[in-house]
Amino acid sequence: MKFNSQDKTLHIIIYFVLALLAFVTFYPFWNSFVISFNVGTDTTLGGITFWPRKFTVENYGVVFTHKKILSAYFITIARTVIGTLASMFFTSLFAYALSKKGLVFKKFYMILCVITLYFSGGLIPYFILIHSMHLYNTFWFLILNGMINVYNVIIFRTFFAELPEGLEESAQIDGCSNFGVFFRIVIPISGPVVATLSLFTAVTIWNDWFYPAVFINKDSLMPLQTLMVQIVNSGVTSTIVSNLNSYATGTLRQSISVKSIQMATMMVATLPILIIYPFLQKYFVKGALVGSLKE
Repeated sequence: MKFNSQDKTLHIIIYFVLALLAFVTFYPFWNSFVISFNVGTDTTLGGITFWPRKFTVENYGVVFTHKKILSAYFITIARTVIGTLASMFFTSLFAYALSKKGLVFKKFYMILCVITLYFSGGLIPYFILIHSMHLYNTFWFLILNGMINVYNVIIFRTFFAELPEGLEESAQIDGCSNFGVFFRIVIPISGPVVATLSLFTAVTIWNDWFYPAVFINKDSLMPLQTLMVQIVNSGVTSTIVSNLNSYATGTLRQSISVKSIQMATMMVATLPILIIYPFLQKYFVKGALVGSLKE
């Protein structure tokens, strides 16, 4: 394909704008990454842009040796893994039932689900409900909160409704129960949708800090993201650094700072999800579009 001078100029402008947007989007993350590997006291002098001026890994050593951060990291991983598995199991099971034509009060159930997309009871009634169910300050709250996502239910239901009825009928003729059909036939052929929604759910759970901040006040149950907010907005990092000074060597005390610990903690909380994304990216378009556009 041949381009005239106007087309070439337009392409140059488009690529320049896209490159500028990419730089503006990526640079803050890269700068935080660089600062996390720079000596903390040197960082306070400013001027750290694209590369560490004085490279060190001691900031990460502080993060991975502090008990409060390690506990929060373990809680976040456990919450993400268990919460994602539980959410996918119950959401897909609920959606499979809603996809059946013979389900009694099917439209009524869907109306109730859709209403929750636009309206909620509010934070105070939700707090009273959680407290009355004895879920306040418990690990179960971190798992059950938001376990059924209506948006995911709709995508699952739409995908299940498009599956050939002959698959399920042939399995039932062979003696499969409804659960057998679901686990042996439906779920194995729903891999793209399951993978896509699993990643979306895992990212949502991993990044959630607000609800734990409201419903969890035990340090032993605090997720990493909630701790990060406290680190950024309060003197938690100063406390960590001061506690570290009680047993750190003189060299280490002189090389760390509040900002360097903040950046290292941020990277520890962000990188796992960024690493997972490329491996499941191929399922995004196939999974999300199949489940959302065939209504």
